Amino acid sequence: MSQRFVSPLPLIAVMAAVLIAGPAVAQQEPCIGNSGPLTGPAAFGGAAVKYGAEVAIDEINEKGGVLGRKLRFVQYDDAGAPPRGVDNTRRIALADKCIAIFGGYHSTVGLAQVDPIQEIGIPYIGTIAANTKIIEHGKTPSSMFRVSAKDKWVAHFLVEQAMKATKNGKIAFIYENTGWGNGAVPDVKAALQAKGKELVTAETFNWNDQDMSAQAIRIRDAGADTLLIWGLDREGNQVLRSLDKIGYKPTMIAAWGLAGNLGELAGPLANGVRVMQTFTWMGDMDAKTKVIWDKIQKKYGLKDPSDLKMGSGTANAYDAVYILAKAIEKAGSYDWAKVRQALYTVEHTGLVANYKPAFDASNPERQDAILPQYYRLTAWHEGKLLPISQTPYGASQ
Repeated sequence: MSQRFVSPLPLIAVMAAVLIAGPAVAQQEPCIGNSGPLTGPAAFGGAAVKYGAEVAIDEINEKGGVLGRKLRFVQYDDAGAPPRGVDNTRRIALADKCIAIFGGYHSTVGLAQVDPIQEIGIPYIGTIAANTKIIEHGKTPSSMFRVSAKDKWVAHFLVEQAMKATKNGKIAFIYENTGWGNGAVPDVKAALQAKGKELVTAETFNWNDQDMSAQAIRIRDAGADTLLIWGLDREGNQVLRSLDKIGYKPTMIAAWGLAGNLGELAGPLANGVRVMQTFTWMGDMDAKTKVIWDKIQKKYGLKDPSDLKMGSGTANAYDAVYILAKAIEKAGSYDWAKVRQALYTVEHTGLVANYKPAFDASNPERQDAILPQYYRLTAWHEGKLLPISQTPYGASQ
């Protein structure tokens, strides 16, 4: 499998490629591209996609590939920077001529990719980033698909969990000041409103903020006993430390941005933090999961499932490869337009979900393949993110 660490194409070269190649090229190459963080604090997000995609590709290639051609995976580093994600998108589509691009870890990058992907016409299949508007962008026909969570649905799931957890009915929200975090605010408010509730306070923070004590004090003073959080592990660690500094420990329920390395960063402070996921490799594995985990472990030298950070992304990417492969088979061609249309006809029993079908052209909500019924609640306990039923916190569910 190829993994390339190459600087983005100069703008003039990209524009030349657009003029020469254009969106009408019929046959693309049997490669799947991905722009993700291969460096920086969220590098585990790029690794998560790589693990799932490459193991699925290996399995497919062992059986002869797709339409007689072997698939390959091409991955470029965006370090979480939207401009680099856009450059990588154009490289994957116009230079590598891949049949599809998989979405990466950061919603800010995914949002920036919408316009170039729609202009070029390459199918995009999100595998981690969950911002609602990455997929529900209002442009038709849409080239944006997702085998991952959707924040609109995640908000309802988290609010359901918060309603179960709260003792006094007072729920607060803290979120990162990015396209991902700000995009979640209306989703969370709408989900609470549907329950006849309102947030007692909503607080925000920036990437790399080191102290959230002021926000923690306002949340405490608002009387919240339950705190929803939309952020990444690095800042989640600082939230936990700030709460601990003022001696305040609400029940914390998080979107899956805290599913990476929070246990490492926060240590025992992470115990009990509940995190939504689409899949977990932790705890008891069924036979199918065990077979795939063994392949991941052998291929990448991992020692324990806890080494697999952001495991939902790995399972999502694994399923996404099979869905794409079936779409290519149904299309009978490596052609963007034909494969994009064929994606609406694919059915697949995957690791995460039973996709029947994966996508539905008649329903704009169903450019997302993983339905809320497949969302799972996990909890950090002693450095591991386990199914909540396998932790001391499961009794409260």
